Amino acid sequence: MTTKTSIDKRNAWLRAISQGYLWLLLVVLYAPILLIIVFSFTQSKVLGNWTGFTLGLYENLFSGYDVSAQVRVDPNLYRALLYTAIIAFAAALVATLLGTIAAVGIFNLRQRYRKGVMFLNSIPMINPDIITGISLFLLFVFLGISRGLTTVIIAHVVFCTPYVVLSVMPRLTKMNPNIYEAALDLGATPAQAFRKVMVPELWPGMVSGFILSLTLSIDDFGVTFFTKGSNGLETLSTFIYSDARKGGLTPELRPLFSLIFLTILVLLIISNLRTSKQTKK
Repeated sequence: MTTKTSIDKRNAWLRAISQGYLWLLLVVLYAPILLIIVFSFTQSKVLGNWTGFTLGLYENLFSGYDVSAQVRVDPNLYRALLYTAIIAFAAALVATLLGTIAAVGIFNLRQRYRKGVMFLNSIPMINPDIITGISLFLLFVFLGISRGLTTVIIAHVVFCTPYVVLSVMPRLTKMNPNIYEAALDLGATPAQAFRKVMVPELWPGMVSGFILSLTLSIDDFGVTFFTKGSNGLETLSTFIYSDARKGGLTPELRPLFSLIFLTILVLLIISNLRTSKQTKK
């Protein structure tokens, strides 16, 4: 009896420690984000200085004019936001298309070749961004390509595509391999069979890969910095870098960060709910 009681106590302590560690990890991960969201509801120019609840920064962000200081919000912020959105959506769309096609091709390889190609696919994900950025920078210089919006989109497609492959591959392994052949036997062309049979089966993985690519593109700094050139192109990450070097961050970045985080969070929740419903079916 004593032994059983001591074992139960030890198990209870282990559960308490593991749960405490989990909560501590979650606090460390999300406390900075929550801090930005909280201080987006105050007018203070300095993060950490609470001057009272207000929606002033949100009003400034959407109006483009700081009423309290009687100045316009830095127009470079909106230009950077526009370029970030263009690059992220274009790169995510192209990467999702290329990654899905690549995943289908890799899945149809022989087992030993498939493992080798998947190993090569994982290298860009493990490779530091700065190495990828410098490598693409040298490639564009060698080919004589002027750096700008196009080179940034190409660079983002390069490092986002492997993540799409990784997202789509599990759906291929779960899919019935006979339905594609059955569609061909019933008279469908390979393109029709792919579009009407395989795409619906792979759609959850494609959506996950698209959202992941979108997030990675918005977040990226290293690759963008080396491939954007010197023609004034800025994304949010490079704008924040330049803004921080001036001695501070534009206060309107706080509500912008909050809105981006909540948007990505909602997209992930919707995607996970859709995936769980399809799995249950």
